Amino acid sequence: MDLWLGNRKRILVLNREDMISTADRNAWANYFSKQGVKVVFSNGQLGMGTMKLVCLAKTLAAGVNVKRRARGLLPRPVRAGIVGYPNVGKSSLINRLLKRRMCPAAPRPGVTRELKWVRFGKDLELLDSPGIIPMRISDQSAAIKLAICDDIGERSYDVTDVAAVLIRILSRLPAAGLSVLQKRYKIDADGHSGHVFVQKVALNLFNGDTHQAAFRILTDFRKGKFGWIALERPR
Repeated sequence: MDLWLGNRKRILVLNREDMISTADRNAWANYFSKQGVKVVFSNGQLGMGTMKLVCLAKTLAAGVNVKRRARGLLPRPVRAGIVGYPNVGKSSLINRLLKRRMCPAAPRPGVTRELKWVRFGKDLELLDSPGIIPMRISDQSAAIKLAICDDIGERSYDVTDVAAVLIRILSRLPAAGLSVLQKRYKIDADGHSGHVFVQKVALNLFNGDTHQAAFRILTDFRKGKFGWIALERPR
């Protein structure tokens, strides 16, 4: 993104703020603040954070037109692209900003399939775009976390393997631990690998179908059944 944008103005939006704990949010807010990055935490479903985003966007837009006037040019609506991974709520956020449904949105990757300009007042035009993923993600840990969060299409990964990694991650997080798994599935998780736990869930709930068991575990995480937890914090 840094290479693409160069010195263009940018705002980093961290959507779905309701899906992490307050401690997680504060940790990321402090991290980006120290880096001098403008960050807006938002919830595209409920509209939280949209007013702050509007104010920041209009401030940056005004700066662009100041330069145009200095060169003797008439002001025009400033164009801003909304860019991010699939299924992170880009279209929902635009709909909230516009207070009407202008862009199709659904809780799965791949809903937005084309570029679409939408006008936001007189000063700003927003470009809704399909989610983008690098051709190759060299950091496999990051790729698996994207899969866990449903930001990569299911055809791109093995559901059972990803669920097994999620079990391992949850077991090591202080905010979750083995207790949330045992409470949810009524299965002893002590000493089991992720794959063994998935197999136990399959035997107990799905007649041995590990694919269904893995899909249930991932869905439970995405719906907050283990509590709202960030998979990582800044180091």
